Amino acid sequence: MYEKTINSQNVAILQAALNYDPNPQKGGGDITIIGGSALLPESGPLGTLVDVENFSPSSDNISIYVVREGDSLSQIAEMFGVSANTVIWANNIPRGDLIRVGQTLVILPVSGVRYTVAKGDTLESIAKKFKGDIDEIARFNDLANTAELAVGTDIVIPDGELGTAVRQQYNIPETVVYGTSGPSYPGYYIRPIAGGRKTQGLHGYNGVDLGAPFGTPVYAAADGTAIISRAYGWNGGYGQYIVISHNNGTQTLYAHLSNIIIPEGSSTEQGQIVGYVGSTGRSTGPHLHFEVRGARNPF
Repeated sequence: MYEKTINSQNVAILQAALNYDPNPQKGGGDITIIGGSALLPESGPLGTLVDVENFSPSSDNISIYVVREGDSLSQIAEMFGVSANTVIWANNIPRGDLIRVGQTLVILPVSGVRYTVAKGDTLESIAKKFKGDIDEIARFNDLANTAELAVGTDIVIPDGELGTAVRQQYNIPETVVYGTSGPSYPGYYIRPIAGGRKTQGLHGYNGVDLGAPFGTPVYAAADGTAIISRAYGWNGGYGQYIVISHNNGTQTLYAHLSNIIIPEGSSTEQGQIVGYVGSTGRSTGPHLHFEVRGARNPF
């Protein structure tokens, strides 16, 4: 039995610091600051890849934040220890657009590669080198797809992967995965789809890919509350996705859905249908991307 019970009435919504402190490791009021960056720089202020190969976020959980009067994107980003572009990218905010009081923002820790532009580099060549998406790289770094890149500029490749040559150069493991060291809860989570097959093992934020036909029902892996339900937009490559907060303090994420049938704030029961398999966002075919944040992924 867990002492802490979370439901739609008491699920935590992060609020702005009452006494703002620019130090991202502190907070005022009732805010909890979540470490957000999970970038692996090939070179830059943190040194080479080999210097920071074990660098990872202090929390794997996704946070939500309600905008208050006087907030700016840069202040919110600094409070969570992420870049303003991370907030813009994860919430599909058009360039030059303003955030609104009462708007709910998803604070999505970003994994990927930070790269310093060399002579002759283009967005296309960088995307190919790190297996990224050109449009995604351009949007995150506020660049046009055809922009000429200035040598020495640092850019981020969200969800970028390090090629074999780079890994061999710095002796980095073939797969970099975050969030796999949490506790194990045997029997707590059920398989989120019936049938299907695992098409990719652990990757990204403790996630697996479960291939299944379009429209296959997706089930809540455990009782909880839907804290995020996004039925539109790119959403950092997740497409249509749901995040459910569970009573044991963990979160499960269900991405690339074709349809979502539960709203934010709704209570969910284990085995309840929450959506259907699709291929929205960064996806090459119908499958469910399923993450467990804060515990080991049993699948």
